[in-house]
Amino acid sequence: LDCLFANWRETMGTFDYDHEGHLRVEDVSCAQIAQKFDTPCYVYSRKTIEDRMNEYKKAFHDAPHLICYAVKANSNLSVLNILHKLGAGFDIVSIGELQRVIKAGGDPSKVVFSGVGKKKEEIAKALEIGIKCFNVESEMELERISHVAVECGYTANISLRVNPDINPKTHPYIATGLYENKFGIDFHNAFDAYVRAAELPGLNIVGIDCHIGSQILETQPFMDAIQRLLSLIDQLARREIVISHIDIGGGLGINYGENDNAVAIGDYISDVLDVVKAHNLTVLCEPGRSIVGEAGCLLTRVEYTKSNRERNFAIVDAAMNDLIRPSLYGAQHQILNCDSNISPEEKKFDVVGPICETGDFLGKGCKLTINQGDLLAVTHSGAYGFTMASNYNSRDRIAEILVDGEDLHLIRHRE
Repeated sequence: LDCLFANWRETMGTFDYDHEGHLRVEDVSCAQIAQKFDTPCYVYSRKTIEDRMNEYKKAFHDAPHLICYAVKANSNLSVLNILHKLGAGFDIVSIGELQRVIKAGGDPSKVVFSGVGKKKEEIAKALEIGIKCFNVESEMELERISHVAVECGYTANISLRVNPDINPKTHPYIATGLYENKFGIDFHNAFDAYVRAAELPGLNIVGIDCHIGSQILETQPFMDAIQRLLSLIDQLARREIVISHIDIGGGLGINYGENDNAVAIGDYISDVLDVVKAHNLTVLCEPGRSIVGEAGCLLTRVEYTKSNRERNFAIVDAAMNDLIRPSLYGAQHQILNCDSNISPEEKKFDVVGPICETGDFLGKGCKLTINQGDLLAVTHSGAYGFTMASNYNSRDRIAEILVDGEDLHLIRHRE
């Protein structure tokens, strides 16, 4: 059994099979969790979340930095609280996310506010609460923040999100640093935007920012983007516009399956620090997936199996409204049977949900051994899982459970 599942252990971390062949999360079997909380449900490992956050902290060591967890990846209050206790700041893209950070105990002075469509009332509220800075994504937004800040009697710390036109080599829906994307200020216009920011009342220039995409598996696109920002920082310095921090964004990928080979967190941050060491800068980063992605799985029960002339289907109780990544991005999550002691021969299955869409699937061509009633785990679904869930087909959103050693905590009730 150990030999059979050795390759899974390499990527599963605290999700592993015990000596009896039962999949467990930390010290609790998935079967126990499903029996107590029913299916489908999301399950998160506290240890994995803490381990990934601590990898970032260790990599930065004593270099000036701030790790701003990307709330959009997983916004559960308990997850935010865990990260706050480890010293994290937060990257938000809406006032709702800011409210969640505050409710979870987060420090607003460690919050950066990103996003292309900030409303006046959101800007005013963020100023009132006292966030660290706004990542400004357009020249018009710059004017709006200036106007709101003056009107409300505040000075707004700002960082311009620069679009460096770098290909991150990822899915086009999550590539954000190319010239055709909606995000940020075009690199060729950024210098003039900074000059304008220096002229506007109510603004204090503190940084420069970029975020080139998500699920990026190598460091070179990041380094190329950072080099472009550093050249702009040098150009601005000659105009006596001083930049105190560089925000490298997020986007570091994880190993969803055997075909992925993501760079290690420590190696990535080491490369970043080498590139910026000649500049006196505090480094901000906005990791999300690389902290919580591997920490979560989606538990789901097989309701039926059926076959036609070409395909085998496993119809489960989870659906695209619970985990939309496979349908939206073609994402491939490894799907495991929670009990390895099963008798039928292995076949290729399309794991599909009950929603009235052909696009409702969690995996296609998955090699599985399945019986009706079996419990499956859709692995590495801690990021962009529940946060992208919906009530499509009037389905209730599902429960979230946190595992801490032998302890289980219901951290969001099933609707």
